[in-house]
Amino acid sequence: MDTAQVSAPSRASSRVPGRIAAFGVTHVKTVHRSRFTVVGNHLAQHREMSMAAIGLAVHIQSLPEGAKVGIKALAERFPDSEARIAETLRELEEFGYLERTRVRLPSGKLVTRTVSYNQPRAVSAPQEPEPVPPVPEPEPEPESEPAPAPEPAPVKAPPPPLPQPQAHDLERHRLATDLLAGLRRHEPRLLLAEQDVRRLAPAVAAWLERDADPDAVRQALTANLPAQLKQPAGLLAHRLTALLPPPLPAAPPGPNRPDPLQNCDTCDRAFRSPEPGDCPGCRTRFANAA
Repeated sequence: MDTAQVSAPSRASSRVPGRIAAFGVTHVKTVHRSRFTVVGNHLAQHREMSMAAIGLAVHIQSLPEGAKVGIKALAERFPDSEARIAETLRELEEFGYLERTRVRLPSGKLVTRTVSYNQPRAVSAPQEPEPVPPVPEPEPEPESEPAPAPEPAPVKAPPPPLPQPQAHDLERHRLATDLLAGLRRHEPRLLLAEQDVRRLAPAVAAWLERDADPDAVRQALTANLPAQLKQPAGLLAHRLTALLPPPLPAAPPGPNRPDPLQNCDTCDRAFRSPEPGDCPGCRTRFANAA
């Protein structure tokens, strides 16, 4: 009898089962039987939160009830600094995935109570009580008026998305970034983190794209601030969204068209002028000094 010949495969087989995508990521999915956490795409694919905030939210949601999630406890678990962790926790509060309140225990000690939401500010449904063994029925009591049902807690909707400019303009984006970073010169409490400046700069660029004067934008962001300003970045995000001016109507033909925006050669502030040079304020100071 002839001996059967075993042919070698024409090419090495892929370790990835199924079809591999021509572009982008290919998912290899394994069914988890234990130790897993369900995370919504609204969190995993959030368009405005930082990657650090998304990762910390997933970590907190995976922890059991009663686990410590204070700044020092997280700093012992991760290599991030306490300042970075505190900033990330505030970001989760801003987007509604975390709520922290200070409460006083009967002993008088102040503690922080933390609530994690797997949906922004959504309240989970109560769990079904465990069954209890049957007991003898008590004697019937006289019927009384039923107690009124408690009102449901209001569910806070997530904040609307920040405005975005219609066209990307590097000079306009640089002006928006400088405006945000310089707010602390006018109001020291508006000291923003670098990542907050990057997140809010497109919204300021959207105002400038609608021909809003930089001084008017600065005034809208710094006027009538609350006495207790806990989250300056959240307040600025709200004002940039709620107070966004409409686009200017098309200018009528003729010589009354507004002059273009120029940057002052001395103080670098924006002003309208047909030609570059010094702004009116700098020109006045120079004239008075002469």
